[in-house]
Amino acid sequence: MSSNIDNNLKVTKELKQSTIKEYAIHEGDVGSPEVQVAILTLRVKNLTNHVKENKNDIHTKRGLLILVEKRRRILKYLKRISEERYNNLIKRLGLRK
Repeated sequence: MSSNIDNNLKVTKELKQSTIKEYAIHEGDVGSPEVQVAILTLRVKNLTNHVKENKNDIHTKRGLLILVEKRRRILKYLKRISEERYNNLIKRLGLRK
């Protein structure tokens, strides 16, 4: 698992910038599928902890499901265009297939 992605961290500006730098394909890259999935993974892990602690927070749970679905669609796109990049990203983020 990546050093930047930790289950107990809030998504701060500095954490987001370091994640972008770590997963960027080239200088100034903020929109590649790898960067998008890494940032979504940060948010998903943060919200997962919140939902575990606050079981009745259905609004956050809905937001979490929306983020997971968005990440899944981006991963599906990445797998379609380059399975090598997809497998590399899955391994780096520690996600299941």
